[in-house]
Amino acid sequence: MGEINVVPYIDVTLVLLIIFMITTPMLQTGVEVDLPQAESAMVEQKEGEPPIVISIKEQGEYYINTDGQNDEQIEPGVINDQVAMVLSKKPGTQVLISADKGVDYGTVVTVMAALKNAGVPTVGLMTKPEEQ
Repeated sequence: MGEINVVPYIDVTLVLLIIFMITTPMLQTGVEVDLPQAESAMVEQKEGEPPIVISIKEQGEYYINTDGQNDEQIEPGVINDQVAMVLSKKPGTQVLISADKGVDYGTVVTVMAALKNAGVPTVGLMTKPEEQ
């Protein structure tokens, strides 16, 4: 017989395809962040709806501002409930994180993950424009 039997190769390829199709969604973990291509742009605020701003101080203090006027000190474990409550009343409200320069990167990522668990689709990071 001078021909190569390709049926076993097709079977192996099909099995590998199925394995990759099953495992690929499991590999997609983490927090999605849209990074700017260049300088950061100004965020357009919706009229009448102040954004929710979560501030993190370098000393480890957390503050939340839901009405655009008053910052309230808050415990990190309560951020989910507080943001979910505001979003249930006003869906589509922007959520921003304002962190001191010296705050640990892991702290900011933890807050972002908590916000994602609270149902926030996108989180903005507040920055100061560079002085020239």
